[in-house]
Amino acid sequence: MKFDASIVIKEYETVYPVGEDSILLVESLKVKGNERVLEIGCGSGVVALHCAKAGCSVAAVDINPEAVRATRYNAGSNGLSVNVLESDLFRTVSGTFDLIIFNLPYLPVEDSGVEAKAWAGGSDGLGPLPRLLEEFPAYLNAGGRLVVVTSSLQDQVKLKELTSRFIKKTIGVRPLFFEQLSVLELKLPPV
Repeated sequence: MKFDASIVIKEYETVYPVGEDSILLVESLKVKGNERVLEIGCGSGVVALHCAKAGCSVAAVDINPEAVRATRYNAGSNGLSVNVLESDLFRTVSGTFDLIIFNLPYLPVEDSGVEAKAWAGGSDGLGPLPRLLEEFPAYLNAGGRLVVVTSSLQDQVKLKELTSRFIKKTIGVRPLFFEQLSVLELKLPPV
């Protein structure tokens, strides 16, 4: 999908802003207009809004109540329909989806502040990824996929171990000054 600069995003001080990782994520996605999409950790809503503009039925959640407000505002100001809820991963989510997206907190730093939850992934940089990988299959439609942003700064051995049980494909890469970002698509293996 092309990054659409006509989607206007109001930034909030305590909400993760649109950055290189958000743009890479949008540009790596291929969606069909009839897909049911869930974005976890929606931040400003830029990814969810791109999916909604492409004709998808979109739900978006974030643990940060300010991010929920930001996404609701940005969806409304762009005339797009997104169902936005406050949630810690899937806690308040119901239903199943064709695509689940998470630009997870991937920087390997310890920080427990509310704002840091958007980028601080703990000492290994994996943050909530282990829990996400355990829970997402229950919310995925048959043939669906999970798409996550990862960083070369994360513990690569643990990342490989965590994702080894899924069919994995790298669908986007962006080298930055101090790291390389990758967008991974994970699917459940055939039963």
